[in-house]
Amino acid sequence: RGARFPGGLLGTLAAMEGVAFLMHRHLMHGPLWFLHESHHRRDRGRFEWNDLFGVFFSLPSIALIYAGTHGYPRALWIGLGMAAYGALYFLFHDVVVHRRLRWPIRPSSPYMRRIIQAHLIHHKTLTKHGAVSFGFLYAPPPSKLTRQ
Repeated sequence: RGARFPGGLLGTLAAMEGVAFLMHRHLMHGPLWFLHESHHRRDRGRFEWNDLFGVFFSLPSIALIYAGTHGYPRALWIGLGMAAYGALYFLFHDVVVHRRLRWPIRPSSPYMRRIIQAHLIHHKTLTKHGAVSFGFLYAPPPSKLTRQ
């Protein structure tokens, strides 16, 4: 029996924020800085080396969705949860925060303003050391971040 829709998909979606935090903090701002650095430069072009992470991170999701449609139904919901997180990440991070695509809506909710402000504080650091706020869909209050 496969995982039920809400449990498998939503559980994976929630867990992915923790995975993303750890990957961002320890790999992107660690040994994989040579790719992520392009995202912290002020002179970014249309595409960045950092965009390769989207390709890398989509591969497990694609494999799980494939497995889920070929006899392993639990894998389907996990893969779909990972894909949903990737879509939310792209929408919030690349479209809303960094405005890499035109988006006519200006975020006005306290949650969205907090995410944007935390990410802008994260980008004040141009090296792999000293950055704060490594989450993508959750951020501590900006007052806490500026004290760090």
